Amino acid sequence: MKLKKNWKLYIGGLVLASMVAFIVRFVLAEPSTVPQEQDRVAAQRTSTAAGARDEHVVVPREGLVAGNAIVEPRDRETKVAAAVPGRIAAIAVHEGAKVVRGALLVQLEDGPELAALRAAEADYQKAIHGQRREDIEATMDDAEAARARAELSAEAFHRTEQAAKGGAATADELDKARRQADSDRYTFEASEARARAMAAGSRYEDITSARARRDQAKANLERLAVRAPIDGEILQMKYRIGEYVTPAGDPLVVMGDTSALRVRIDVDERDIGRIAVGDAAFAVADAYPEKKFNGKVVEIGYRMGRKNVRTDDPTERIDTKILETVIELDDPKGLVPGLRVTGYIKGSK
Repeated sequence: MKLKKNWKLYIGGLVLASMVAFIVRFVLAEPSTVPQEQDRVAAQRTSTAAGARDEHVVVPREGLVAGNAIVEPRDRETKVAAAVPGRIAAIAVHEGAKVVRGALLVQLEDGPELAALRAAEADYQKAIHGQRREDIEATMDDAEAARARAELSAEAFHRTEQAAKGGAATADELDKARRQADSDRYTFEASEARARAMAAGSRYEDITSARARRDQAKANLERLAVRAPIDGEILQMKYRIGEYVTPAGDPLVVMGDTSALRVRIDVDERDIGRIAVGDAAFAVADAYPEKKFNGKVVEIGYRMGRKNVRTDDPTERIDTKILETVIELDDPKGLVPGLRVTGYIKGSK
């Protein structure tokens, strides 16, 4: 009986020791770095859905400088904002419309400003043609009367002078005629000077002030009309009629000169020594997997900066410095501003 009990204890001890040894080995053992055969087979398999293409397209990189890029209009996009806050009263354009510089894009509500302009215009017209018209006409009439008197006095003096030569008039009469002619002449000259001053605007300061108030009212009204700063195409309208906008908010309109499209590529700082203006280049887009959009480098930045184009790859480095480089495309048909593409430059260095 005692022997049987000892045997059970011995067996239990062996089992416990085996379990402890297995656990210690499992914890301390390093994972095997030798790939298994089934892992090799799985790694070599590729599967692509029907009608789809692999996102990781293999593009020859020999001699090429590559980078993420974005399609943009000539001279980039122009974001048009309102100069003052207000509520949108009317939208004069639609997306895709071609406009010329100065064309009305958006009109903000302008009731108070329009009324202020009308009042300022009335004040200006009053300063020019108001109650002063009668004064001007009266002064001019006085000048004409003084002219007539001066002419009569001059004729009387001439006749008296001729009479004095023949002895028909005394020296005293001749002297009186002379003084009268001189007096009427001086009166006429003074009246004529006043008439000229009145006709030219004797209240010049009032007219100038009224004109300035009118011009200011015009400027305030014009600020509520958002106009196109360039010739181009309306790419996006971000607001609707009735919405309130502020200069610090989103732009009202995004537009650009789409007569030519370009690609702005982020060139990694390690590659900037390999590119130059005039280098051949091309861009590829996921939307056109079999097409290359050829072009050439037309502009290289003067300062390193952060990446402009981000992909959806979670492993992408975002701390890399880049140099913006612009490729002008020969035939951009099918591309639209804002489309992300990949740019390639055939470096000549």
